[in-house]
Amino acid sequence: MRLGKLAAWGGVAGPVLFTAAWAAGSLRQAGPRMQIQLSGLAAEDARDPQIMIAGFVVLGVCSVGFGAELRTAVGRRSAGPWLVIAGGLAAVAAGAFRRDHVLLTGPGFGGESWHNQVHDVVSAVAYAAMLAAPLVLARRFRADPRWAVIARPVQVLALLSAAALIVFASQAVQPAVVQRIAVTLALAAETLMAARLLTLHEARDEVASCPMHPVKRP
Repeated sequence: MRLGKLAAWGGVAGPVLFTAAWAAGSLRQAGPRMQIQLSGLAAEDARDPQIMIAGFVVLGVCSVGFGAELRTAVGRRSAGPWLVIAGGLAAVAAGAFRRDHVLLTGPGFGGESWHNQVHDVVSAVAYAAMLAAPLVLARRFRADPRWAVIARPVQVLALLSAAALIVFASQAVQPAVVQRIAVTLALAAETLMAARLLTLHEARDEVASCPMHPVKRP
């Protein structure tokens, strides 16, 4: 498998493995699982924090690779792939700099540690990048016949994710559940883009196998 196609697969594998990580981490965690935010599953006092830490890191590494390949596919001047890469780097940092506690408040909680504060910052960057990237790319996709088919679905997923994050921030309903929905919608947009990139890779490979046709990058 060529490196470019492997990087494109990262856009599928990263979101899937991240989702599996928070699902497994939630099941392993004792107490009110659906009150625990994703960051809490990787906290120092979580039952199995290594599961969620691995989820953050794998998602980040896969997203960086996918963003780099997407940059080649849609054009080096587009900001969208750079946002995907930025979100991936922020996800790795979120796994490296953990939150102090599973829950945000509780008896005996003192001031936040420095790594908890770093985690809050990089998490905000990750959220912003996950929302901005598909919105920027959806606009770019509409102008390209090869990508136009996913432009509207990608945009809708990003807008739904943004709406869910607003509800999450307002805490109008159970915040941890809404957070999971918001993140899943954003990662679904990344998965959809990766699936389209893989389809274009397959089409290019078929053309390349015929010597009568020139090879074009997706």
